[in-house]
Amino acid sequence: MKAIFVTGGKQYYVSEGDKIYVEKLDVEAGKDITFDKVLFVDGKSGMPYVDGATVVCTVEKHGKNKKIKVFKYKPKKKYRKTQGHRQPYTCLVVKKIHG
Repeated sequence: MKAIFVTGGKQYYVSEGDKIYVEKLDVEAGKDITFDKVLFVDGKSGMPYVDGATVVCTVEKHGKNKKIKVFKYKPKKKYRKTQGHRQPYTCLVVKKIHG
């Protein structure tokens, strides 16, 4: 069974057993989370969401992505600034898709 659901302003196309990385969620590791904003389930698409459809996931872990460097400068003005950023994420394992 396949589904498309929305979390963190992004859409994810998943099937049962998939491991996905989403924007950080405020749920402890090992707990289950249910997403009800499902756009598509096995050929059924909603306007905008499919009624009664849910995606149940287990939170595997939380973490941070690799560091990216942000560099700003203005030519001929001796202005240079370097920053780093690590985006937090939550790793989910899809347990069940209810259509």
